[in-house]
Amino acid sequence: MPSSAIKLTVLPGDGIGPEVVSSALKIISAAGVTLDADVQVAGAEAFKRGVESGVPSDTIQSIERTRLVLKGPLETPIGFGNKSANVTLRKLFETFANVRPVRELPGVKTPYAGRHIDIVVVRENVEDLYAGIEHMETPAVAQCLKLITRPGCEKITRFAFEYAMAEGRHKIHCATKSNIMKLTEGLVQHTFEDISKEYSSIEARHILVDNCAHQLAMHPEQFDIILTTNMNGDILSDLTSGLTGGLGFAPSANIGSDVAMFEAVHGSAPDIAGKNLANPTALILSALMLLRHVGQGKIASAIENAVLVTLESGVRTGDMEGARAPSSTSEFTDAIISNLGKTSKLAKPREFKRINVPQSSKEVGHVDVASRQVVGVDVFVESLEHPVQIGDTLTRLAEGTGLALKVISNRGTAVWPDTGHGTSLVDAYQCRFIASGPVEAEVEDSQIFDLLQRASSTYRWVHIEKLQRFNGKDGFSKAQGES
Repeated sequence: MPSSAIKLTVLPGDGIGPEVVSSALKIISAAGVTLDADVQVAGAEAFKRGVESGVPSDTIQSIERTRLVLKGPLETPIGFGNKSANVTLRKLFETFANVRPVRELPGVKTPYAGRHIDIVVVRENVEDLYAGIEHMETPAVAQCLKLITRPGCEKITRFAFEYAMAEGRHKIHCATKSNIMKLTEGLVQHTFEDISKEYSSIEARHILVDNCAHQLAMHPEQFDIILTTNMNGDILSDLTSGLTGGLGFAPSANIGSDVAMFEAVHGSAPDIAGKNLANPTALILSALMLLRHVGQGKIASAIENAVLVTLESGVRTGDMEGARAPSSTSEFTDAIISNLGKTSKLAKPREFKRINVPQSSKEVGHVDVASRQVVGVDVFVESLEHPVQIGDTLTRLAEGTGLALKVISNRGTAVWPDTGHGTSLVDAYQCRFIASGPVEAEVEDSQIFDLLQRASSTYRWVHIEKLQRFNGKDGFSKAQGES
């Protein structure tokens, strides 16, 4: 194997995965790129072997060696394991940036054809609700913790701006729901606004994510790069792929400081697996992102031109609109190879430089503050009692602790003191206690322990949250209707 060969781990995947991965590798080889591919297993086969995560140790060791992955779609079969192999890989190798470009492709008919859509969704890939931290508070109430960190926001924001610089893009929209989730989604917005000042050549705008979805349906051509959180990005990136032909044309990358993984967005399509019917375009375009990532931009552009020429010439797989005499996967692949060296008349690849990927710090991420103060505690309790009865009981139990009951809320709405407005109740109540002494008084752990011991004599408490102020600002939200 030549010393210049690109070392990578190949995960053929499940369903149509081996077919589309084989197509991409065949085209790359025909374009003159030498690969040193280590083929490994992940997904359904691993689950059936009893690997709970879906990712065997041999696969992990291979990725640790190569730091580069081309991956087919992976299944998480029902009844095998309890984790997603895809999520395992992203978390294990801290691929914090998910990149999903979409663009109008020649000859691919969509309602938006002719509007020159060319958008990249940059999605934070390891935090948010996808941290997967869930609990049953009561048999009737489930919760999921939405975790957003300042270091995580900084990394994904810098990545988005560096990606814009690499592709010569000029505008980034940061899409959040900060009007409702002021602390979590608000942290994303504020971090974006802070870091954008370092990239004065790029226009930076904040947009509410619901308006972003609306605008994507109405005027998608206004967007260049959309930076957003994990859950928002999962939804918006599927929306954007629908604008330009669907998941069969949607490539993606999962990029971290040390490891980068490239895969199609679509699933394993088991109904057509092994029938030579799959559309390999998304995986081919993902492989081109891999080539650009390792500095093979010229060859990537040559292959992309061949893909564009093939599409504009009318060659289609069966899933593409207008496929009167659909080509098989292998025929579509051979058509692209035959078009290597040709240039599209209707579209052209975007010039691309290698991305300056932000590096992960080995230190524990934190934010320095000048002052911090514990001003109270939220105690979450399970009860079938009415809020008035709970309020009277907890007020009495808290006497002498230095803490006073301020408000009780149910599903985020204040229900005690009585607001005069009825709301449907569930058996999980958030009971907020604040220091009953001077405003500047610091609530001690001993007071909280005392309160919990007293409350547990009557109620089953589920969990607690300290109420903290940082630099004089409340680090907690208020319930709807709380004064």
